Amino acid sequence: MAKAKNALQGYAGKILRIDLGSEKISKEPLSEKMCDEFIGGRGFVAKILYDELPPDTDPLGKNNLFIIASGPLSGHFLPASGKTHFGSKSPATGGYADSNMGGHFGPAMKYAGFDMVIITGKAKGPSYLYIEDDTIEIRSAQSYWGKGSLTCEEMMKKDLGEDFQILTIGPAGEKLVKFACISHDFGRQAGRTGIGAVLGSKNIKAIVVKGTGSIPVKDVELAFARGKEAFKAVAQKPGFKGWTPEGTAGITDWVNEVGAFPAKNFQTSHIDHSHMINGKKVLERLKITDKGCYCCPTPCGKYGHTKTALGSAYMEGPEFETISLFGGSCMLKTIEEVAYANYLCDELGIDTISGASVAAFAIECFEKNLITQDQIGKEIKFGDLESIVYLLNLMSLRQNDLGDLLANGVKTASETIKQGSQSFAIHVKGLEWTGYECRNAPSMMLAYMTADIGAHHNRAWVLGHDVVGAATNVHDLITAGAADEKRAKAVVSGKDSASFVIDSQHTRPAFDLLGCCRLQMMELGFEVENYTDLYSVITGKKMTWDELLKISEKIWTLTRMISAREIKNFGRKADYPPARFYEEPCPSGPNKGHCISIKELDELLDAYYDARGWDKNGIPTDKTLERVGLNHLGEKKEN
Repeated sequence: MAKAKNALQGYAGKILRIDLGSEKISKEPLSEKMCDEFIGGRGFVAKILYDELPPDTDPLGKNNLFIIASGPLSGHFLPASGKTHFGSKSPATGGYADSNMGGHFGPAMKYAGFDMVIITGKAKGPSYLYIEDDTIEIRSAQSYWGKGSLTCEEMMKKDLGEDFQILTIGPAGEKLVKFACISHDFGRQAGRTGIGAVLGSKNIKAIVVKGTGSIPVKDVELAFARGKEAFKAVAQKPGFKGWTPEGTAGITDWVNEVGAFPAKNFQTSHIDHSHMINGKKVLERLKITDKGCYCCPTPCGKYGHTKTALGSAYMEGPEFETISLFGGSCMLKTIEEVAYANYLCDELGIDTISGASVAAFAIECFEKNLITQDQIGKEIKFGDLESIVYLLNLMSLRQNDLGDLLANGVKTASETIKQGSQSFAIHVKGLEWTGYECRNAPSMMLAYMTADIGAHHNRAWVLGHDVVGAATNVHDLITAGAADEKRAKAVVSGKDSASFVIDSQHTRPAFDLLGCCRLQMMELGFEVENYTDLYSVITGKKMTWDELLKISEKIWTLTRMISAREIKNFGRKADYPPARFYEEPCPSGPNKGHCISIKELDELLDAYYDARGWDKNGIPTDKTLERVGLNHLGEKKEN
């Protein structure tokens, strides 16, 4: 790529816009002001959505935006610099949506010359987007339509060449299932918020990219040297050898031991078969090889093969979230069964977290006689792979009226089924809960409640904070019957939990701005200052970690404002978890007898809103908007 006289260092320097309806394709320069104020990735997504999304847009209508964004560290020679961010208005929640994935797409997009792709409109028929450097085309995808995500990628690799990086949706995305995902690299998914359905609503089956350019760097030799130092430093961290073999699956037994493992649609928080679905079983029974993303020195992906009574498959995974939801919430008993459910979700094109959660919800409804066998088509039960596979197909293909209902997620399904089912529809804001049961984990509960896209752990993983607090402040008091009082004063201290959650909500998403993976920092302890140092070497602009966190806070505030604008009556009520967590004490396991009361939840929210400078309804005040640099939003605010 030719280096312009005043080229942005670290960035490709261009935005690609594609209007599918008019088939107009345009390119524009990426502004230095936007880079300085919003960095990249998630920051770009939030900025574009607030500025350009027409208010009250139908998430599955032609006016919704679909955004792909990389960050300034993406595509460079440094550890795990392959993250790609996606953004839209969510079909699942109706509010702000983003999702990210690893793999190789983001770097390839930058090598093709683009930091961001913004897609509007709807193609006339099944189509895919072809990007090869300066060649941008909207092509027919008729021969790929209806194919599974993995199958489609394999077909396109054969048709176009192995050196293309490819995003696909499956049949679920085509049928606008509200938790449809985007797949890439035969096992990487942007799973959350239903953005696969947004692509399906635009008649886009796939996006392919091949780039042969380079990215301007302020000091190439120094950047290369610092990159080498970073790889060496990561490899010398104490957790390096311990983390890579099992990846995220390695925490399965620990989560179960501390009583945070979801079981039977979060009815309880402990299972007896974790030893059959843990990281060791992934290595013993499934793994063929490690699989990493772009420039990753710690490949947490495990490519393997599974064989069950219902079939066999090659797949990547399962990771912890998939294990916890299928192995715990759905109660599948072996790692082979969990892996097969993982594969089926990948091929159908649905998020494993939401897919498993919807299946578990349906089974509980069936057990409670809230839905009938005639409605479903067969008997379904926990711990039965055949039931899970049947339900995944039912919802992903919108088969019969119940499948059509389940395809909209547990919130919408429970609002139709009613009969008390809303109390065990496990979600926040319409996004299904991920793999941690939190009736005795107040900080993690608060993190789920206040995550900007809905119930998701990746914004603030603070379970360890709760476990340490429980071990030192609660455990000894359980037998004395004083656990609740002590927890309210110590572990659930509103200020303590709120400050800890807020800090994590600024730190973890900061990596989504830069375009690199956070796991080297989280799991290995690779110091955060390394990232701002690399940013400065690559871009030529000095920035401290504290300055980056201030930008992260601004973007967190902005995403809250997007949802406040787009969701009717948005606010405090939307932040509450399902009633199961505050009405039903945990019936078994290490946290037997615990739940978090409404009073405690309100204390947590009060402390959180106060610490953030939001009003009692959870809306940023004008003073806060001014403090974080978004004062121009105050005039548009709707309470």
